[in-house]
Amino acid sequence: MRHEKILVVEDDREIGKLITTQLTSLNLHVDHVVSAELALKKIAKHPYGLILLDINLPQMDGLSLCRKIKEHYSTTSVILLTALSSDMDRVIGLEMGADDYICKPFFARELQARVKTQLRHRAQLLASQNNDNSPVDSEQTLNVGSLNIEFSSHQVYLGKQALNLTATEFDLLVYFARHPNHVFSRQQLLDKVWGYQHSGYEHTVNSHINRLRAKLEEHQQAPIIETVWGVGYKLNPSQLN
Repeated sequence: MRHEKILVVEDDREIGKLITTQLTSLNLHVDHVVSAELALKKIAKHPYGLILLDINLPQMDGLSLCRKIKEHYSTTSVILLTALSSDMDRVIGLEMGADDYICKPFFARELQARVKTQLRHRAQLLASQNNDNSPVDSEQTLNVGSLNIEFSSHQVYLGKQALNLTATEFDLLVYFARHPNHVFSRQQLLDKVWGYQHSGYEHTVNSHINRLRAKLEEHQQAPIIETVWGVGYKLNPSQLN
């Protein structure tokens, strides 16, 4: 895995110090700032692989900062730090492009697991973009009807149209494509795609599926990823003929 720099944007200095300590123990380089303005200055000077971002920041809020980051640094992963009661903020943050969220208070192992997952997704994306000497999946392509997934280039085509997917959206679509017509619950997807066994983070799955559907349906109106009410989601290969 590439040695990535992490930026913690948290106005509570004690929480910021705690997070920094927990991530430094993973041998990661971690910077901490207390405002969105200072974060933007840091980001302009240093390429961060991951940003942990508190939603409730002074002056510019975390959701606005998340949008700015994703507009200009699309391959940088963002994990939102939120209060347990702020469901709407979490949903909005994910819709703005955040890759994940974690609720305060949280355990060190949960934080570390989420950070490692996002860094792994990013490493896979950068390796494919740079076509470097990183190990390549022995499976070069995956085809389901008109859906073509190329692992070496980390690219997806629907018919002749290329889809611009984030690393997590790519992994989610690959998992569905490997198991067409199989229905997965949100908890199963969290476990298999994100690598989380914690409950209570279903918004992560919902928002990523909504964004993935929107990108698929730009080129094909039929619902490729279907909701099976009361159960979960599945990829319907009959819509890809």
